[in-house]
Amino acid sequence: MTDDSPAQHRPLLYGRRRGRPLRQHRSTLLEELLPRLQLDPPTDGAGINPATLFPEPKRDLWFEVGFGGGEHLAQQAAANPDIGFIGCEPFINGVANLLQHVEARDLSGNIRICPDDARPILDALPEASVGRVFVLFADPWPKLRHAERRFVGPANLPRLARVLKDGAELRLATDDPRLCRWMLEHAWRYPELEWLAEKAADWRGPPADWVQTRYEQKALEAGRVPVYLRFRRKTR
Repeated sequence: MTDDSPAQHRPLLYGRRRGRPLRQHRSTLLEELLPRLQLDPPTDGAGINPATLFPEPKRDLWFEVGFGGGEHLAQQAAANPDIGFIGCEPFINGVANLLQHVEARDLSGNIRICPDDARPILDALPEASVGRVFVLFADPWPKLRHAERRFVGPANLPRLARVLKDGAELRLATDDPRLCRWMLEHAWRYPELEWLAEKAADWRGPPADWVQTRYEQKALEAGRVPVYLRFRRKTR
């Protein structure tokens, strides 16, 4: 028996939702541009049809969990106009920053934004509908008692494996050694994923189409060493 109350379907979110007060233009983008691009989880249980999300058909759908300031998502969308992108980010200042990129580079045709938790959107997508998922420099939740809050782990790997197409890529990155060990342990052990690294250079250096984020640049300047983990969804 299931509980269909709203609380049952709204996962807990941790961390800040807002930062510094937004400048007027960013506030205007949230009011005027975001409603045109916003993607909300359906309330009627019908699910999300990727074919209806964008004005023109796309050859694939990529998904970014926690896009931060949006630099990576915007650059990937600009470089791949024939791919549709869904980005989820509950931090409203980050959403406003992405909207600036969208406006400046005219990316409204292949980006859709959920300014909230990624999990309800993942649950509403069809099985095997996503060609790539990015989880980049997520909050490491360093305290042991908060470990279950880390996105890549037992609670969410089944979600990711369900929506990933056969052969699709799960791309992870972090500069936190504890989070690296955690993600590698759980993703490597997950039976529906396989780690693509064959040598140390495969995880010490970024992929060829990598887009450096503001956070990653700060980590490098501070002497922290990022790790890049790539997994492939096994054939069903």
